[in-house]
Amino acid sequence: MFPTVSVDGVVQRWEELRLHDFAQGFFFGAGFFTTLRIDAGQPRFLARHLSRLRGSLEAFPVAVRAPPPALLHEDAVREALRRCLAADAEMGPRFTGVGKLAVSDGHVLCTFRPFPPELEALHPQGRELDGVEPGAYRRAERTVNHKGLAYFRQHALIPRLPVLTNEASEVCELPTANLFVQIDGALVTPPLSAPCLPGIARAVLLAMASVDGLPVVERVLPLQDLSRAQACFYSNAVALAVGVPKLLGRELPDSLKLAERARAALEARAVREG
Repeated sequence: MFPTVSVDGVVQRWEELRLHDFAQGFFFGAGFFTTLRIDAGQPRFLARHLSRLRGSLEAFPVAVRAPPPALLHEDAVREALRRCLAADAEMGPRFTGVGKLAVSDGHVLCTFRPFPPELEALHPQGRELDGVEPGAYRRAERTVNHKGLAYFRQHALIPRLPVLTNEASEVCELPTANLFVQIDGALVTPPLSAPCLPGIARAVLLAMASVDGLPVVERVLPLQDLSRAQACFYSNAVALAVGVPKLLGRELPDSLKLAERARAALEARAVREG
C-alpha cells in the first residue's frame, strides 16, 4: 500500500491516521468500501462505485454513520484522488493501480495500492476454479449485497477462491468476484437474491445485455448446472474479466476467448463513462 491517503478530501500520510476517527468501522466493521481500477490517473466507473456506496449507507442508516453527502460527490472524490496522486512521487498523476474508498464513522478514506502481482498473468492464462464452499451464504441474506468492512469471511477464502453456494446448493459468487457461465445459449450470472454482491463489472455487463453474441441474464444457477457449462469467467472492478479454463474438474477451452471479449467490452465502456 502506498503511504499517501486522503481523509475527507485532505491528503495525509498513512501513519497520521487516527484510530478513533474510524473506531466503529475498525471494531465492528460498521462501514462499507469499494475497490476501483485506476488507469493512467483515471478512476474507472467512479460514478457507479459511489452510487453503490451511497445505496449501502441508505440501507443501513442507523448502523453506519454516513459522511456529509458532499464528500461522496463525484467531483469531490475525483479531486481527492487527483491530489493524492500528485502528492506522491511514487504514484504520480499517471498512476495505474488500485484505489479503495472506505466510508465509516462519518468519514471517507481513500487509499491506494499496486495491482496484484498475479494480475498480468491472469488475463492470458485465466484461473482454474476447483473448489466449492457449500452453504457459505443463505438465500436473500442482504448483507452480502453490500461490501461491508467486516470482510473476513471472503478474505479468508481468497487463496482457494472457491465457488460459494447457498443452503439450496445454488451458486452465489466467488469470494471477490461475480461468476458468469455460458449455458443454454446465454451468459448466466446468479441473481442478487442468491445472494451475491452487485459488482460493478457485473452491472455493466448486464446493462450491455450481450457479450460475444450471448445474451447476459441473471437467474438462479444450481451448482449441478455447472457440469453443463460451455465457458466461464469471473468479473470484478479491478481484473474486469478473468477466464476459467477449468471449472470443477472440467476443461473449458472457450473461456479465455469469452473473457477477452468481455474485458474488451468493459474497457471500452469504462472509457466512455469516464
